[in-house]
Parts: sequence; C-alpha cells; structure tokens
Amino acid sequence: MSRLSGRVVIVTGAAQGIGAVYAKGLAAEGARVSLCDLDEPQATVEAIKRGGGEALGMAADVTSPEAVEAFVRRTESSFGTVHVLVNNAAMFGSVTPKPYYEITSQEWDRMMAVNTRGVFECIKAVAPIMRRQHYGKIINISSGTTFKGTPNLLHYVASKGAVIAMTRVLAREMGDDGIAVNCIAPGLTMSEAVKGRGHSFNAQGNIASRCFKREQVPEDLVGTMVFLASADSDFMTGQTIVVDGGSALN
Repeated sequence: MSRLSGRVVIVTGAAQGIGAVYAKGLAAEGARVSLCDLDEPQATVEAIKRGGGEALGMAADVTSPEAVEAFVRRTESSFGTVHVLVNNAAMFGSVTPKPYYEITSQEWDRMMAVNTRGVFECIKAVAPIMRRQHYGKIINISSGTTFKGTPNLLHYVASKGAVIAMTRVLAREMGDDGIAVNCIAPGLTMSEAVKGRGHSFNAQGNIASRCFKREQVPEDLVGTMVFLASADSDFMTGQTIVVDGGSALN
C-alpha cells in the first residue's frame, strides 16, 4: 500500500505503545517517519527499517521548545519537509486515578505541560514549514473521556478537552495556509503502559459501555490515522473523530 507515499510524518511519543503502532502503520503506507520520545525511539525506528520503511528517531521533550525545534530542524534536514504532524505524546499510562481533591497543583501543572502545551509547542515548530508549502496535516490526539466526563481523572480529561478546543481554533487560524487540523479521540486502549493496570481504569466497565464488547488495541486506531494523514481527508478540518468501539455516542 502507498496512500502516504512521498509524505513526511512526525509522530511524537513513538518509543512504544500507541505511538509506535501509529509510526509503523504510517510507514507501511509509504510515509517517511520522524519519531521522538523522551528516550530515543530506536526500537521503533529499527522495526520500520526492517520492514523496508524510512525512519529516523531522536530524544526530545515536547515541553521544551528548544528540543522540539531541534527535532523539527533535523526532520526537515533529513527528509526535506514535514507534511504531517501527529501529536501523540501524552501522560496517561502512568497516571493514578484519584478524586479531584487529591490531585496536587504540581500534578495538574505537569499534566497540562505535557498533554496540552506539548501539542502547542510542536504545532508552533512545524507551522512555518507547512505555511511555506501551503499544505499540512496536524493530527491531535484527545480522548473519549472528554465526551463522558470520566471521574477520577480530572486533570487528564481537562488536558484532553483542551486539545479538542485547540483543534477547533487552529483549524480556523490555519485554514488560509492550507493546513488541516483534526483530532482523534481514542477509547481506553490496551497499550503497553495500560496492560496490567486495566483495573485502575475500569477496563471492564469500558468494554461493557461499548457497542463492540471487546478490548480496544492500538491497531484499531491506525485506519483513522492513515485517513487523516492522507489526501483522502484534504477537505476536512476542525473535526474530532471518536474511535472507541461505540462507548461515547455523539
């Protein structure tokens, strides 16, 4: 398959879990992928190369504008441009659910820094490239929790609600530059970080709330990701697609 042939795609938070699956799925469709995470995503890069794809990886903290800018510069230097940005890096798997009154100010600030400001920093870094070529795709990752008001995750849900709001505002602001800004809202997904902690996130309750009564796996999100990264969605912007097996029906 080559729906993304010739496209350069950045994926943040790609060392493991959902981000790694996104990266592999995009590469399988012909994209050249540039990956970052707190630790260099070498295993993902090597897996893509073994499969015949093109990939590079770099350690970068999305809360650091300097680190993000250096990563984007390296991507442009290596691949010539950036067509697609996937804002996947986020805090979730390591989060301990707790009522709002037990969330500390420090926990709140860290969640917002990674999940919300990290998206902002990455968009600012790639925007000049996309504006010059009058084309780009920004794909933000929110969460199905924002549509359900999931309790005991207030800081997480609030951070992901902000991502949807940012998606809508930036779609308006960036449309004249030919840049599409859309969002995917996954349900509870059994990534590496979540496996074994399903009880903390009420995995069985999530399954029971779905139209499709099974666990969600990262591969369930790849088709939507490829669609939003491809020319198939060129006249679509400002939208949030919920992919959760029919738990949140809007």
